Amino acid sequence: MLALSWPYRWGCARLLALQGALMATTLGALGLSGVGIDVVLFHAHVANRPAAYPFGFRPPASWSPLAEVAFIAGLILLLAVVRGLLNYVYAVESGKLIHEQIVVELRARVYDKLQRLSFRFFDAQTTGAIINRVTSDVQSVRAFVDGVIIQLVILVLSLVCYLVYMLRIDAGVTFACLATTPVLWIITVVFSRLVRPAYDRTRELVDRVVLTLAENIQGVHVVKGFGREDQEIAKFGSTLQAVEDQQQQIFWKVSLFTPAIGLLTQLNVVILLAYGGWLVTEERLALGTGLVVFAGLLTQFATQVANLTNITNSIQQSLSGAQRVFAVLDAPIEIQSPPGAVRMPKAEGMVRFEHVSFAYDSTAPVLRDVSFAVEPGRCVAILGATGAGKSTLLSLIARFYDPTAGRVLLDGHDLRSLNVDDLRHNIGLVFQESFLFSNSIAANIAYGQPTATRSQIERAAQIACAHEFVSGLSEGYDTVLGEWGMNLSGGQRQRLAIARAILLDPALLLLDDPAASIDPHTEQEILEAMHRAMQGRTTFVVAHRLSTLRHADLVIVLEQGRIVQVGTHEELLELPGHYRTAATIQGIDLGLRTPSKLALQ
Repeated sequence: MLALSWPYRWGCARLLALQGALMATTLGALGLSGVGIDVVLFHAHVANRPAAYPFGFRPPASWSPLAEVAFIAGLILLLAVVRGLLNYVYAVESGKLIHEQIVVELRARVYDKLQRLSFRFFDAQTTGAIINRVTSDVQSVRAFVDGVIIQLVILVLSLVCYLVYMLRIDAGVTFACLATTPVLWIITVVFSRLVRPAYDRTRELVDRVVLTLAENIQGVHVVKGFGREDQEIAKFGSTLQAVEDQQQQIFWKVSLFTPAIGLLTQLNVVILLAYGGWLVTEERLALGTGLVVFAGLLTQFATQVANLTNITNSIQQSLSGAQRVFAVLDAPIEIQSPPGAVRMPKAEGMVRFEHVSFAYDSTAPVLRDVSFAVEPGRCVAILGATGAGKSTLLSLIARFYDPTAGRVLLDGHDLRSLNVDDLRHNIGLVFQESFLFSNSIAANIAYGQPTATRSQIERAAQIACAHEFVSGLSEGYDTVLGEWGMNLSGGQRQRLAIARAILLDPALLLLDDPAASIDPHTEQEILEAMHRAMQGRTTFVVAHRLSTLRHADLVIVLEQGRIVQVGTHEELLELPGHYRTAATIQGIDLGLRTPSKLALQ
């Protein structure tokens, strides 16, 4: 936390300097008030000693008592004006540092790091937790700088100044009034240990609230389709209630801690009035510059000690959120370009897997000893049951993950030796559920190549069979899509995704079952777009439909992470196994009775 705050040290120093000036005005006004009381008491013949002005000042003998009191009042008023101006400057400087620099820059750093983290990080985190780390948890770091570091330094400086001032007035009274300080620190330490786990739990519950809200918004069609609105309301209410109950527990702890600190500080005042009052009656302590000023100092001291409650609470609350921010900032970047990375502006497209195994965690591998080679420009179809490792295989080609064993090569180079940006620019990706941004159609197609011209964008759309429907829209390529591209059909979204991949002119094209969940008519349009996009590119396509598989140069069948069959469509139809079984089932759906008849289609 201190390292994170170091870049803002000069801003913090300015705030501390302003606080020092504010403290000086407070002490000055307090001291002058005591002088004024002693002046009145001396001229009223109640006190035998004249008032002791600070810095050895003596008013002219010609001044009347009223003029002397008016002079002191004027100085106090001047200090009040100066204090008001300093408070204004402090508020402005604090706002600039905290809200315009720390919060904005820290959020940018967290977002920047999120863009560079591997998929493993996102696999282990919920959407709500990630959103909270960029929003509310960053505010916790801000609270640490504003409510802990700055306030703690101010607290220490204030207590030291007040302590020195009180010791100058009377050391015995000072020690008597501060006898409860050790008890205060013990209570503070116990409180800190009690509330820290509670704040950690609160963060987890808030994550659950955000996750519940996000899931409900994204799944609103399912909620309304099944008439589960009331249940979802109750579910969200229960998550909010859990947060409220947790915060209530923290509230009770704070409610006990705050009065305990207040009680100890009030005991100090009682001691002062008893012991200090006796010293005044014995004329061993002045009333104004002695007891009254000491009482003011003790009040200020008590205020700062009471502020320890807020600082302690802020420490526990901010550390809980800051720990989650640092979990992002300190997370290792698993997928990155190595020193001296091989540059590959344009790949040929030869892909080789050499005894590749992969596991998302230590429980069970998803791919086991996978080996194959694909020449440039060839089309490879990947078939397998759910969970066989098809999408994982594509993820390794794009280097979203690194193999746990073996290696993946592109044009003879291990992917881990290549520049990551070069690798990704040589790959076009189309997912089963393609994501589109809330931006214009042209911007979505040019997402991977923002400098593309309108003619290049339209050409990619034509290859992807998207130009016709885009041109029919009122705004054409300037049409702004809704969230997730929901104002388009599934087939239209897939064709735009294919156009987005084509615009990069990639050497490799990875298609993760883009025709899934598409009606037969739309499927033909997607297949036509895919066929055009595959021309001259090494293509890997995850597919289950024979209409896609039969056009592949090579079919790889995966079963429980292993390659169990490799061959062409015609070759695999002649062999018993998963492929022939799948073909037979689809053949029956088409009214065909045998695989041999299917092969004639």
